[in-house]
Amino acid sequence: MTTEMKKIDAAGDVLTERRGNAGLITLNRPKALNALSLQMVRDLLGILRAWRDDPAVRLVAIRGTNKIGRPGTPDSLFGGFCAGGDIRFFYQAALAGDSALEDFFTEEYTLNHLIQTYPKPYIAFMDGVVMGGGMGISQGARVRIVTERTKMAMPETNIGLFPDVGGGYFLSRCPGHVGEYLALTGETIGADEAMGYGLADVRLDAAALPALWAELGATPLGSAAEADQWIASKFIADSARPACATGQIDAYFSLLRVKHIIDALEKSEDRWALRTAATLRKRSPLMLHVVLEQIRKARGMSLADDLRMERDMVYQCFHLRPGTESETVEGIRALAVDKDYQPKWQPARIEDVKPGMADAFFASPWSAQTHPLRDL
Repeated sequence: MTTEMKKIDAAGDVLTERRGNAGLITLNRPKALNALSLQMVRDLLGILRAWRDDPAVRLVAIRGTNKIGRPGTPDSLFGGFCAGGDIRFFYQAALAGDSALEDFFTEEYTLNHLIQTYPKPYIAFMDGVVMGGGMGISQGARVRIVTERTKMAMPETNIGLFPDVGGGYFLSRCPGHVGEYLALTGETIGADEAMGYGLADVRLDAAALPALWAELGATPLGSAAEADQWIASKFIADSARPACATGQIDAYFSLLRVKHIIDALEKSEDRWALRTAATLRKRSPLMLHVVLEQIRKARGMSLADDLRMERDMVYQCFHLRPGTESETVEGIRALAVDKDYQPKWQPARIEDVKPGMADAFFASPWSAQTHPLRDL
């Protein structure tokens, strides 16, 4: 770690550095794959707002440390971006009735909106694991860099949740019906698919990242226009997007209902289709229905309206069925707490989800005037 780095909070989970005209952020919670805590969300909000208003800062970049490289060396500063939100905290807070859970989602979605609308170039080094909340702090970047080590996913249906942090917005804007596919299955993709699906802008070798990071701080940028010009010459001109065929995905994930999708997949003799069906059978049947509705609603929404909808949805995930009855609490229990990997979903099968059961997740507990994200 360079001596110029400044710890924002006592735990050192978010480190910042001002170098030249660049504001540089390092997520520093490698043992948790840089999963976002409430304090980390607050630190990121504070520093991004300060740098937004500081005329000397022309661009901002963010990266994550990893738990493999030797501390204090360049190889420890890349290779793990962010695995999402701290789901153990969600579990504990939900069972304890801790209001910090509500604060977390309100402030995280506010952060997602800030990044998506940031007036200065924001560059995300999406090396290693980029999942859930990690997508929320990177998909709004002006430049989204992926590498051969990138493992990208929105895997929330695996824990009885839905792809939040603006997932409805950015997944629904993938080509064809890729958004439905990624949201329902939680499938992990690599750099080429991320590029082809419009979820990344530039692919670089991981070995090139330390030099690029250093270059950000060493490049004098006299104005916002110069920053934009440097970004364009450095990245955009070279970012050929690989073609990703979506016909196979579209054939299934364009279908009207979850039951139609699973039936068609299971009737196929194609190995990919059968493997995809098997994946869907492991996910929360109820949340599959919620997620399909979410992606299709979000396709016609603004970013702010999508985040407000997701804030309503996440409230319902923890309150519609409180405590251990929550599908999300049960999913986290099975995956991350007891680790028995045997969630008891209610309903247990896709066929048992009745029409209209998903509707309650889209009901807002707030009026437009009292909504926690009313000011977005």
